[in-house]
Amino acid sequence: MELVGQAANAQEALPQFRLHRPDSTLMDLRLPGKSGIEAMIDIRSEFPEARIIMLTTFDREVDIGRVLEAGARAYLLKSMPPRQLVKVICQVHAGKEPNPQEIAAHLRSKPRM
Repeated sequence: MELVGQAANAQEALPQFRLHRPDSTLMDLRLPGKSGIEAMIDIRSEFPEARIIMLTTFDREVDIGRVLEAGARAYLLKSMPPRQLVKVICQVHAGKEPNPQEIAAHLRSKPRM
């Protein structure tokens, strides 16, 4: 893996994506200015095949649902073991849409309405 670019806030995300055209993108859910979801939507509106992985500390079901509905290929928690993070990044790069067990277990443990 090679880091080809980074953005300090959501406003920089699309210009950086245009410049570098990464194979996969890690995006934080909470960014200065506007959300990572909004930045992801901006990128995917111009690059619909963009493989974006949301990486965050927030594990609320509503956030997970919004992120996946907006087109993220995966939703990862920063607390996940590094090996699992790398595994999911590689799976997304290969075109798969993994559902990490930690997130799946969290969703199963939530009461359904």
